[in-house]
Amino acid sequence: MAVEDADWQRLLETPELAPVAFPLAERRTMARDKMPAVQEKIVNDLAVDGYHGWSNLYDLVAGRISIPWVRDGKEEALSVGQASNVFADPDPALRSAMAKKWEEAWAKEAELCAAALNHLGGFRLNLYKHRGWKNIHKEPLDFNRMSAETLKVMWEAVEGKKDVFVEFLKRKKKLQGLKEMSWFDVGAPLGKVAKTYSFAEACSFVTEQFAGISPRMAEFCAGAFQKRWVEAEDRPGKRDGAFCTSFPLSNETRVFMTFAGSPGNVSTLAHEMGHAFHQHVMAGLPFMAQIYAMNVAETASTFAEMVVADAAVKKAATREEKIALLGGKVRGSISFFMDIHARFLFETAFYERRRRGPVGVDELNGMMLDAQKEAFRNGLDRWHPHFWCSKLHFYITRMPFYNFPYTFGYLFSAGIYALARETPDGFEERYINLLRDTGRMRVEDLASRHLGVDLTKPGFWEQAVEMAAADAREFLSLTD
Repeated sequence: MAVEDADWQRLLETPELAPVAFPLAERRTMARDKMPAVQEKIVNDLAVDGYHGWSNLYDLVAGRISIPWVRDGKEEALSVGQASNVFADPDPALRSAMAKKWEEAWAKEAELCAAALNHLGGFRLNLYKHRGWKNIHKEPLDFNRMSAETLKVMWEAVEGKKDVFVEFLKRKKKLQGLKEMSWFDVGAPLGKVAKTYSFAEACSFVTEQFAGISPRMAEFCAGAFQKRWVEAEDRPGKRDGAFCTSFPLSNETRVFMTFAGSPGNVSTLAHEMGHAFHQHVMAGLPFMAQIYAMNVAETASTFAEMVVADAAVKKAATREEKIALLGGKVRGSISFFMDIHARFLFETAFYERRRRGPVGVDELNGMMLDAQKEAFRNGLDRWHPHFWCSKLHFYITRMPFYNFPYTFGYLFSAGIYALARETPDGFEERYINLLRDTGRMRVEDLASRHLGVDLTKPGFWEQAVEMAAADAREFLSLTD
């Protein structure tokens, strides 16, 4: 039986439910936005072999791709995961050769990928129609607890600062001696950093930098390192990547990574310890109040990474080392401002076009090219038309538009870091309180309460983007 609004409000005000009033009210609103429960159950049951089945098919297609490659005179058959590592090689000839093979490999599977993408899109559009949802961005916006206005203003702030990143790409092209700048060259390294760290040195460096921002954060990390909560041994048989996992009953966390002494490894360590600290400060809250969305999940981690990356640039021993470190920072910004933007533009255009019927491979390629050229301001010479095939994120069924939350998280963290540098007094308490509220507020309320900013207005976002733009301008100055 439905609960009347007045009764529901009184229920949320009881001492037992008040601590979880926000997530309960959110779930009620989301349920009201959907079809009756019986119909939603039928949809969920059918989705296992329908909707999610197409995502599973994509996983099988991607898993079976084999790309021929010659390394050290020996012929190999690389998986897409192994092949993608070649794009980080400093040799442009190797990147170019792999780019050709990469496009060819995905082109062979394009028909199957197009079928999967069209049916995923068709399922969502039909479901949204029966729920009465007209805005294709409604579901991801609801999931990320943010408004359409915030999303719009965020992208406008990014668009307003793109020129300097286009200049960065032109300078990178010149420095690397490239006749043409390819999409596959964007993430390539610029120069080398001589400095290497022992794990103990990295732990000390991370803790030292955290201490300047938040003594409690530094104290937590020092304790975690001392208790050996980080499994970082560089040994055979370990999977790639890094992650942090938490144990709420013991209020402990564990970090998994492979540490080899590079500055990138130090940044990864800081990133994962940011996640760990986020969970640490949420101790004592009800479980439902600890569930935060994708766009703020990266807040503490990206913030921690920024603190350490900024310090590394300042401590660079040589001009060349500083250029390499700055180049890495700017590459990250380009990923969020241009690559992620291209994904958002493509997916938005795809859903609008999909309303009229299935979209063929050639048209999908054309839409992808249009999105990349718009997002990169035509700053490249060669593109990646089959990116819609090769990117897993377009085929994830738990949430559409698995793209803009990354840019939000990056800029939200940058804005927080800017405030930390400008108004350090009292920052730690404000920051910790913000993290504790990530599971029980919409992002606009979160920013208003703890940062005193309005996310639906351009000021906060422009300040955040300007931090990244300043790095790009410094890089251009150093390499002039």
